[in-house]
Amino acid sequence: MICKIKGRLSGKNQQSVVVEKEGIFYQIYMPHTVLSNLKEVDQPVELVIYHYLNITKNKGVPILIGFTEELEKEFFEKFISVSGIGPKAALRAFDKPIPFIAQAIEEADMNFLTNLAGVGKQKAKQIIAHLQGKVGRFALIKEELKEEKQKEFAKKEIGREARQILERLQYKPQEIDRMIKQAIGTNPEIQSTESLLNEIYKQKKRDIN
Repeated sequence: MICKIKGRLSGKNQQSVVVEKEGIFYQIYMPHTVLSNLKEVDQPVELVIYHYLNITKNKGVPILIGFTEELEKEFFEKFISVSGIGPKAALRAFDKPIPFIAQAIEEADMNFLTNLAGVGKQKAKQIIAHLQGKVGRFALIKEELKEEKQKEFAKKEIGREARQILERLQYKPQEIDRMIKQAIGTNPEIQSTESLLNEIYKQKKRDIN
């Protein structure tokens, strides 16, 4: 059983990384928000590993899932202890920082949990029922996140929500990207979706005038 890999970060994409160790290249899947904190390619890296066999058509395929901290792996193992949530589903659901997910569970924040990829209302209720009161310590990981990373994540979330609203208002994708980029460039201190949309409105008003 592989529990940790230390080597050279050989490559990475949106879902996984490749780590080279003494001529052997390991493909390691990672939650998006954990992966985004990794160093650039060709730098040394050390990952804590969750290792399991994916059984398909009587064949077992070994899958490696990586984390930068032991606590992140422990929370992952807690999460997959919920009935009906396997490693693949958990990996997909971890599209927001782990401490934020843990905090949402402790606070029974249904709105946050149902915004996780693949988590509906019923599944969110199951997660809260099974884990509430058991994952508070994982929310403390938040204290270790760099302030810049928190701001960067918040802006991504704000942009995503604003994009969904603008799409419903029939704006084209390229136009939406331009408006959001221009608004954040004009006001980098935007802290909410409402503020972003207000800034976009002001710019459109100025353009008309």
